[in-house]
Formats: sequence, structure tokens, C-alpha cells
Amino acid sequence: MKIWFKIWENTHLLKSETIEDDTEDTRTHKIFHALEEVCLKWDLGKPIWFDANIAEFQRHARTRFGKDNFVEETEFDYLEIQVIDED
Repeated sequence: MKIWFKIWENTHLLKSETIEDDTEDTRTHKIFHALEEVCLKWDLGKPIWFDANIAEFQRHARTRFGKDNFVEETEFDYLEIQVIDED
């Protein structure tokens, strides 16, 4: 599985990272592990998954985490997560 993470501000891409996970873990665990990895790398707190994020991710394999998804202040508009290759 490949998961693409992007940080956006004012329609400008600030950061981009692709995380690959070829383990036998479940899809959900792969997504959570990749999110944790990118948050550690970029020194971000983990975002909170609201019901709208979960529903959007289930429908489209992508979602955006805005400022309200983070406990601490962020210096970007949103973090986007997208599955670009399934196992």
C-alpha cells in the first residue's frame, strides 16, 4: 500500500511524502502507522479523525485534516492523506 501525504497552505503544496507499507497488517493499521510516521517526521501532532473524515476516507480513499483536526496550532491550512496504491 502507498499512502501520499501533503501539506497545503493557500493552494500551495508545502510538503509531500509517500509512505509504503508492504506488511501483512490490516488496511486500517497501515494507514494509522503511516500517519504516525509522517507526523513524527514532520513534527506534527496526530490529527483527530472526525466522522466526516472517516466517511470521506471510506468513500474516496482520501481526506483532509484542517486546523480543527489538530489540538495544537498549525502553520498550514490542511494535511491531506490519500491512498494511491492498494495491496
